[in-house]
Amino acid sequence: MAQKVFPTKSNLINTKKTLALTKTGWEFLDKKRNILVREMMMTIQKAQNVQNDVASKFAEGYDLMQKATISLGMFNQFSFPIPIDNSIEMDYRSIMGVEIPTLTIEQSELKPYYGLNFTSSDLDKVYLKFNEIKTLIVKLAEIESSVYRLADAIKKTQKRANALENILIPQFEQTIRYISEELDEKEREDFSRLKVVKGRRDRE
Repeated sequence: MAQKVFPTKSNLINTKKTLALTKTGWEFLDKKRNILVREMMMTIQKAQNVQNDVASKFAEGYDLMQKATISLGMFNQFSFPIPIDNSIEMDYRSIMGVEIPTLTIEQSELKPYYGLNFTSSDLDKVYLKFNEIKTLIVKLAEIESSVYRLADAIKKTQKRANALENILIPQFEQTIRYISEELDEKEREDFSRLKVVKGRRDRE
């Protein structure tokens, strides 16, 4: 549906400029969407790989835990003194204006939180394995959060691009046609009037 504007040459020029800017905006949004989709697909693949690693490491960890339980007896008592982990830090990076989280774990020397009395190397293996799992889980959390943010940004970008392509651009194009047709009609009418006036003068 054409916008209601007075059919003048200046309005025609302004509408053409606005249409050109709108098309440029649509091209940018389309490019942004394609980049975000490509990034999301790569991130999903990373997530699948890390998920497989986590599942594999958990299986190894539970197997080691079972062996440690058999060799040590009451295994639960060794988990009580473990303190809260504050080594995880979060930052952000930007992809086409979309803030993507990055999680890092402060690397420090691994020190067991249990006494060495009445323990064995089996417990050490469990401790090291689950520390490895912790690193993978942090990585997985970062990747999955990135996927959700990218998917949300793609949805919003697609919605804006659709609004430009299906609503605004057709409106401006119809408005340009309307103004052009009105100006052409006015030009024909003016030309006809001039011919009539000229004919009268010639007869006089």
